[in-house]
Order: sequence, then structure tokens, then C-alpha cells
Amino acid sequence: MNTDTAQHADIKAIEDVVATVQRTQRAKDAEGFLELFHPEALWTTAHGKVLIGLDAIAAFTRAVLPAANWDGEVTYEVVHVQFLRPDVAAVKVRQVYHSETEGSEGAPLYVMTKQDDGRWLLHANQNTEVHAEAA
Repeated sequence: MNTDTAQHADIKAIEDVVATVQRTQRAKDAEGFLELFHPEALWTTAHGKVLIGLDAIAAFTRAVLPAANWDGEVTYEVVHVQFLRPDVAAVKVRQVYHSETEGSEGAPLYVMTKQDDGRWLLHANQNTEVHAEAA
């Protein structure tokens, strides 16, 4: 497989992970969401809560996601992929919460790593809320 073909396949796999983030968030599927993380991942929420390691991410997700209450839906769109190495990618995502009464936007950055089995996992992640004046 040539480099362009391999990179295209990796971008497609990364987009599939982001699509799974969207699907699991909408379904409030904590376990499906947690399958996307590297065991040594770190996650910073949009409100600044820092979670280090899969155990901390899992405890937070299992407590918060199933109980989340919203009246709209959220979409996630990959807007940029930058390969830092062939097995490490910085992925900029546009996260939009759509509601009849209000909406909000997030600008997550996912640093993803490719595993030996070819899967891409979330490894170092920062979710940033976009404020209207910054948009």
C-alpha cells in the first residue's frame, strides 16, 4: 500500500472513531464511548475537569453520560487531521449541539494513536467550549 493510500485509510479510520463518538454520545452509551480510549488516555472536559487514565475517564463517563439531559442532538465533524507521526494524529473536531431553544459549540482536539492492530484510539484530548464572542 503506498503512503497516500495508507494515509487515506488512516483518515477514514479516524473519521470512523469520531463518528462513533457522536453515535455513543447521542445514545448515552458509556461503554461504547469508553472502547475508543487508549488505557493511558487523558481527557480534559469542556469545563476544565482533567481525567488521567482510563479508570478516571470511565468513572466520570459512567456517572455523567447516562444521566445527561438534553433536548436536541450533537454532531461531530472532523475539520482537520495532522499526522505528527505515521501512528500519531492531531484531530480537530467541530462539535455542535443543536436544540430548538439554544445551541452551543465545542472545538475538541483529539490526539489519537494507532495501535499495533491498526485501530486508532483517543489518547490525549481537550474539549473546549466555544463562546459566542470567540466564534
